[in-house]
Amino acid sequence: MRTLLLRAGVVFTGAGPELRNGWLLARDGTIAEVGSGKPPAADEVLSLPNCVAVPGLVNAHDHMYQWATRGYVPDGGLFEWLRALYPIWARIDADTVRIAARAAMARLLLCGCTLSTDHHYIFPRGSKGIFEALVETANELGLRFHPCRGSMSLGESKGGLPPDGVVEEEDAILAHTEEMIHRFHDPAPGSMCRVVVAPCSPFSVTPQLMRDSAELARRHGVRLHTHLAETLDEERFCLDRFGKRPLELMQDLGWTGDDVWFAHGIHFNDAEVGQVAKSRTGIAHCPSSNMRLGAGMCRVEDLVRAGAWVGLGVDGAASNEDSNLAMEVHQAVFTARARAAMQGREDAATALGARDAWKLATAGGAACLGRDDCGTLEPGKCADVAFYRLDDLAHAGIDDPIAALGLAPPSRAEAVVVNGKIVVREGRLVTGDEDRIALDIAAESKRLASFVGRG
Repeated sequence: MRTLLLRAGVVFTGAGPELRNGWLLARDGTIAEVGSGKPPAADEVLSLPNCVAVPGLVNAHDHMYQWATRGYVPDGGLFEWLRALYPIWARIDADTVRIAARAAMARLLLCGCTLSTDHHYIFPRGSKGIFEALVETANELGLRFHPCRGSMSLGESKGGLPPDGVVEEEDAILAHTEEMIHRFHDPAPGSMCRVVVAPCSPFSVTPQLMRDSAELARRHGVRLHTHLAETLDEERFCLDRFGKRPLELMQDLGWTGDDVWFAHGIHFNDAEVGQVAKSRTGIAHCPSSNMRLGAGMCRVEDLVRAGAWVGLGVDGAASNEDSNLAMEVHQAVFTARARAAMQGREDAATALGARDAWKLATAGGAACLGRDDCGTLEPGKCADVAFYRLDDLAHAGIDDPIAALGLAPPSRAEAVVVNGKIVVREGRLVTGDEDRIALDIAAESKRLASFVGRG
């Protein structure tokens, strides 16, 4: 059995005390031992005494195809932004998705992310192989992956937000979703791929599709994901069309519980915060995207205090032009404190600490995704580890290593291990050519830009 020894100046396990001069021994993709001092022998050794080792970060919400449409509508809100981009997204195909996903996944790995979801809901008519392209790209780059088979069925002609040209028939959605579960979902411990059922949002699918999707997911034992309570526009849409607030609508449709997590969860009232926590429904907090689109600030501290599962997500790269999940740790700390200050709290500067924010990005995200084998560095857990330098210009001289990484977010990881395999070494991607990936995404972005204004 192959063994890999990982050594660091500090090991932040996320489940116990931080270990100075710590080490982890991985055996066939699983952590076998964790300790400090003299380490055991191993087949391969990665020694980084100038780094802190943390559990691999978990990206709880993303739209990877959007890497091909970054920079659009820089000053618009969600609905305005979506209406501008839907016609461009209608031009994507499997090649677009593969190129964009390769860029998104490479960036995530380089920032220390080892497990990511991807909420893909654009399936233009006649396009084939899109979902397969996502799964194949994750396998190529070595990213642990939870692809979400998203969907849109409520076009403009039926009162929805998306144009009719980008929606699908509901029977076809359900049939394809079930096929993807059969082909790619692996429920085993240590799985590298698990499929999620994920209708897009209350303003882009029908209540019947939400019900049918929940029934399908629970019949196959897979998780459910959708956007919820992201903007006041969405809240008004739900009240006008259904006479219910977004969370109440989801409750009526059977869309709460410990197999469900929502993206954003910004506009909850006090009672709804308690209901989310009581139902064990997860929330993927996406601070950079929320600020970029002017959507608001999630009540992270309230949700965590109530007992809810909260993870972090980068959201799509069209609303967060650099998918650096380590940056989201930083943004989570700062937005929580800004929100507390706006409430007039004298203890605003303590609203969310760096260690708690790192736990959102690791164990919190793992809980949202239903992974009890990821998120901390303990024996029996997946050998998914990120290493960040403490002696670089941004962090040298700061005594508290975890606070240093939260207050000054690293631009990239020094090394990343997924499933006991080194995928980033010396800050460079091992499993792909970063320069080639950048050239490819630039060319594809230019191609899609040529369709702007054509309708």
